Amino acid sequence: MIDVRDGCVVRAVRGDRARYRPIVSSLCAGHQPVEVARALLSCTGSDLLYLADLDALTGGAPQSAVVERLLTELPGVELWLDAGYRQAEDWRLIQAALGASADRVRPVFASEALASAARAAEALQGAAGSILSLDTRGGQALDPAGCWEAPELWPDDLIVMTLDRVGSGEGPDLDTLAQVRARRPGLRVIGAGGIRSDADMDRAAASGAWAWLVASALHDRGISAVGHGSSLF
Repeated sequence: MIDVRDGCVVRAVRGDRARYRPIVSSLCAGHQPVEVARALLSCTGSDLLYLADLDALTGGAPQSAVVERLLTELPGVELWLDAGYRQAEDWRLIQAALGASADRVRPVFASEALASAARAAEALQGAAGSILSLDTRGGQALDPAGCWEAPELWPDDLIVMTLDRVGSGEGPDLDTLAQVRARRPGLRVIGAGGIRSDADMDRAAASGAWAWLVASALHDRGISAVGHGSSLF
């Protein structure tokens, strides 16, 4: 996964976006999105990439040029794009701007961003390929639209995003992931945040997670991606 602000990949720290700084990685020399994305994909063997557009998530304009270049330079990759969509129309505007390339992009609707229950229902039921990110920080749901309490709206792919574990080195939040899986069995649940080691990856796999969003542990070589394949992206 990559977090991009002002066209630069930054290192996420506990969801405190004011503290994010340009990435320093053992996998590559720079912090340009294509360079960092290519290094991560090579390391993991994955053909999926999650991108958090921090400009859009904090109320700015979507970084469409970054997305377009990633799709051009990485032709075999599927992109999961979290761009702070408050409603389905926000995604449709980006989709229209991307043209045919949008076929390789899936929208991630973050519970922290969706504006209302009605907008959430429209987005999650009406946008093809939609993914929901259930976001928490400090044990509290970030959820103005009430997505956590509406499992009947959850799409087939669901991210459990524990923001204060991201970049923390404190281990994955397997308890919250287990609670989500119990509320709506049969979905593909993807964890995010806290992975430190191969042992953590083994625990995450045993918990029933379909995959895990990982960045810091890869950049710091805390885990050996070989063998994990598309379970990391």
